[in-house]
Amino acid sequence: MRFLMLNWRDPHNPLAGGAERVTHAYMRGLVNRGHEVTWFANAFEGCEPEEIIDGIRVLRSGGKFTSWMDARKWHSCEKPFDLVIDQHHGIPWYAPVWCSDRCVAYIHEVLGPIWDAFYSWPLNMIGKWQERLTIRQYQEVRFWTASSFTRSLLEEQGVQAVTQIPYGVDTRALKYLPEKELDEPLKLITVSRLAPNKQVDHAIYALKILQEEHDLEGCLKIVGKGQEKGALSQLVKELGLQDSVTFVGALSESEKEEALQQAHFLLHTSVREGWGLNVVEANAMGTPAIVYPSPGLVESTTHRETGLVTDDSSPSDLAATIAGVQSHDGAYQDWRKTARDRAHGFHWDKVLPDALDQLERWASEER
Repeated sequence: MRFLMLNWRDPHNPLAGGAERVTHAYMRGLVNRGHEVTWFANAFEGCEPEEIIDGIRVLRSGGKFTSWMDARKWHSCEKPFDLVIDQHHGIPWYAPVWCSDRCVAYIHEVLGPIWDAFYSWPLNMIGKWQERLTIRQYQEVRFWTASSFTRSLLEEQGVQAVTQIPYGVDTRALKYLPEKELDEPLKLITVSRLAPNKQVDHAIYALKILQEEHDLEGCLKIVGKGQEKGALSQLVKELGLQDSVTFVGALSESEKEEALQQAHFLLHTSVREGWGLNVVEANAMGTPAIVYPSPGLVESTTHRETGLVTDDSSPSDLAATIAGVQSHDGAYQDWRKTARDRAHGFHWDKVLPDALDQLERWASEER
């Protein structure tokens, strides 16, 4: 069968993130089952217009607001696809409008407040309005998501059919958990793009509060790259945390796993997530997460079982939550084991077969 993925970024885009990682896994899985897969994405500086990645034909053309028009023109010259997947990131591809092939919409999160993190008024309000309008226009299109929260939002906005397909991770859970006592200095880590919606500055502020108000020694390792690096580095200097905060940039998978295994806690302070892949990656390494009560993160973290969910989305509450577990080493060790055990079930070996079966069923349905 022939599958077409429409997504703004492809695996080799410098800004590719978790969405592209899971999309790549699904598409690669379809190729391994003998299907023909094409991925149409935005162009980026220095990119090749066409490339083969793990058997996937990747085409690149246009930008954030124009690539859907290029995709439409290209598609008009192609033979039909059995399934077109229109992936939404605030702005969709409008495939059901210009494409007569069977279409499904794939969405990680309804952006909502994320518009506020990137844009000031009136652009943030225009973005929210456009997103609500788009979802109404897609009410009769089948949606696919991993998040229960996203599913409920879509259904509240009138979408008639939403299917949940869980995410998977490449990280294999440790068979044996090495000892890791909850001693000072507490080793904290964040793993994400350094973007406004990730609120990594909250983790930095929390470390300062932890040291000054709770008299606890801690260090923070920041993994990832992005547009906020300069501002975050300046904040570290202003707070006098140069000896406590380390920026390590992007890491290879093996380096990331080692860093996660060494940490006491992963901190995740995002405004909203599709789910929180790095939470499960940390869990697989026997590292619990402390997360904000944000949509997506409250699904990837089971409170007081695989980590902790703060009461409020604030650096002060994050610091208080970290400090509160310092004297509960027994609970911490239980969380490590439960987190590792739960992560076993999210490896792609467990998740991918059912996900691919579902995509094949959609592709083979009678019109």
